[in-house]
Amino acid sequence: MSETNYKHISRRTFFFMSGAAALAGCATTARKPSIRVSANERLNIAGVGCGGQAFGDLNDIIRDQENCVALCDPDWDRGKSGFQKWPGAAKYRDYREMLDKEHKNIDAVVVACPDHMHAPAALAAMQLGKHVYVEKPLTRAIYEADVLLKAARRYKVATQMGNQGHSGDGVRRMCEAVWAGLAGDITEVHIWTNRPVWPQGIAEPLPEEPVPDTMAWDAWIGVAPMRPYNKGYAPFNWRGWWDFGCGALGDMACHIMDPAYWALDLSTPTSVECLKQENANKQTGPTKALVRYEFPKRVNQYASKYLGKDVTMPPVVVYWYEGGWQPERPADVPAEEQLGDGDNGSLFVGTKGLLTTGCYGDDTRLVPASVMETQKAAFEKLEKVIPRVETPGGHRRDWVRACKDGNPSASDFEYAVPLTKTVLLGNLAMQTGEKVYWDAANDRVTNNVPGVEALIKPEYRAPYTLG
Repeated sequence: MSETNYKHISRRTFFFMSGAAALAGCATTARKPSIRVSANERLNIAGVGCGGQAFGDLNDIIRDQENCVALCDPDWDRGKSGFQKWPGAAKYRDYREMLDKEHKNIDAVVVACPDHMHAPAALAAMQLGKHVYVEKPLTRAIYEADVLLKAARRYKVATQMGNQGHSGDGVRRMCEAVWAGLAGDITEVHIWTNRPVWPQGIAEPLPEEPVPDTMAWDAWIGVAPMRPYNKGYAPFNWRGWWDFGCGALGDMACHIMDPAYWALDLSTPTSVECLKQENANKQTGPTKALVRYEFPKRVNQYASKYLGKDVTMPPVVVYWYEGGWQPERPADVPAEEQLGDGDNGSLFVGTKGLLTTGCYGDDTRLVPASVMETQKAAFEKLEKVIPRVETPGGHRRDWVRACKDGNPSASDFEYAVPLTKTVLLGNLAMQTGEKVYWDAANDRVTNNVPGVEALIKPEYRAPYTLG
């Protein structure tokens, strides 16, 4: 298979790169979405990213049931697992050229590249009427998330974010336990992770190194400000650099915060602040951090939907710990008893008790274990008010099902965008070092925080733009 000329960008592709300006009002007639195939027909899948996590996504989505027709990765060494697995797929370094040349052959696109390229690649695919599966975090910036939600609505495509725990039973059991009042009113949640497990706390750009022959560095940098290549950025350690990734919070909160977000409707924070962090700087995320979110009294939209009545919840404070910091152990939980799954998890503090769950909503339970034992019958009898994902293959294959039958997937952009925005507000607090007051109804910071607007809506390197 010969390499395509990734430097060639047609006028049509340039339109894809810059077309989001039309989404600002969304007043024009929606473009007809791509034709859905029947459940027995194969989807033609393309991948933006095809090594590492992207390979896992594509492999689980395609299996032997769909077609892989095109693959793109600026780093052909990183992407070789995908290129070798699907040798018949057209091979590209730049997603713009791939979509330009292959769009007639593509039904759906998996976007699993570094965070800073999620929004432009997903938007370009949706503008062509292609269904999109986008890895978490959905976007690197809050403005990008809003653009993707408007596009999903306009182009009427099937969407899914890659927070696979959201399709599991554990997160549903947490919602149902909270809504049934097993722990009373939840007033605090503590959420923690051992990440970052990649370098952070680096205050200066890395020195220039020769670009490998397998790497198209300009295409990899994409929308970010240009900087010389260094292996400390790619293929893996990009996640800790603010220009490319979202740090530990962006990487893991779409998983670990998800049970609390869904059970408590954490879509409307009023403030967020970073209480402490170690080795904070402008280049990368800190090595450790503690972030505090405040949420007002609210009608829980998710509980109200599934219970069929308005469910009002009291104010709640949510704490996020990263870098190995964890909350104080409750006095009545024995030292040998694990909370969450140890290195990652969440603890719900209620007026009547405690609930905990693991990284992906696994092993949801009351704590201490002695309380779970006495409440076991009530826990097991919880009504399953949230439909279960029955699609064989789980979260990723459920997106394929959505592409074919038109019914929403579990973590479509209607759900994933507000979750992503709540997560990203924590990064605003880390990066600015200020307490950020947030008006969720109007998507804006209400206090004077220097530099915050550039973080909400970052400037793209020309010729890229989201409008």
